[in-house]
Amino acid sequence: MRIANVDNRAVLLVSDEAGLDVEAASGGRFGPGLAGVYERWEEFRAWAGTLADTPADVSFDRSWLGSPSPAPRQVFAIGLNYSEHAKESGFAQPDTLPPVFTKFPTCITGPDTTVVIPEGGNVDWEVELVAVIGKEARNVPAADAWDHVAGLSIGQDISERVSQLRGPAPQFGLGKSFPGFGPVGPWLVTPDEFSNPDDLELSCSLDGEELQKGRTSELIFSVPALIEGLSATVTLLPGDIIFTGTPAGVGVGRSPKRFIQPGETLVSRIEGIGEMTQTFVSAGN
Repeated sequence: MRIANVDNRAVLLVSDEAGLDVEAASGGRFGPGLAGVYERWEEFRAWAGTLADTPADVSFDRSWLGSPSPAPRQVFAIGLNYSEHAKESGFAQPDTLPPVFTKFPTCITGPDTTVVIPEGGNVDWEVELVAVIGKEARNVPAADAWDHVAGLSIGQDISERVSQLRGPAPQFGLGKSFPGFGPVGPWLVTPDEFSNPDDLELSCSLDGEELQKGRTSELIFSVPALIEGLSATVTLLPGDIIFTGTPAGVGVGRSPKRFIQPGETLVSRIEGIGEMTQTFVSAGN
């Protein structure tokens, strides 16, 4: 199952351009937005399973798409979760839960956006697999973790490195939470849609030049392992977003360093999900 946020309404996709409006199709039982759907995810999944071969009742343009989790109460982001990225960042591979920080929810946007480069900032890319929680998770073992995942999407952990790394101590949360710095999309894909949800190719390119490419099977801590580790400390809530980490190839890890310039376009892709596009402009445009 694929589900999208179309103009703030939950839509079960029949194709990339059409689907079933959830509120209309359920007679008001679910919807209109996705936030409420996640609160009753198991009930919703059972209902949605009865709709095979139901024709679409709404068509849409990609410009109408918002984040598949538009109102997460918590947004978790994981650092150093690919060995080569840890190496390019100058750190040893973590052997316990990797660094965890937050992106503040106001930075979350849909999949195709224009992003302002903060004045004086060095803006970097980080393509990531995103997991959206569909069932409250507290002290969940990895073996049961996929049962708590509503689905997967693409994320970009866009990062402004000047404010992130400025002393006296790094400000990861602020440096990664400027407006538009958390695009997610284009839609949510449930784990059963993948032959192996733990092994997906992900990549991103800037103006057509491929900068990152990897597979989620290379994650040091898989999605289930992250849910086990996080839920041992905090309660994961329906609709929460987990950015699972980025592979090697970020701009700050290059020699010389490279950052996104005004007018450049970033395209992020994940196998079995699709792609999303961010175009960057200077402040004041």
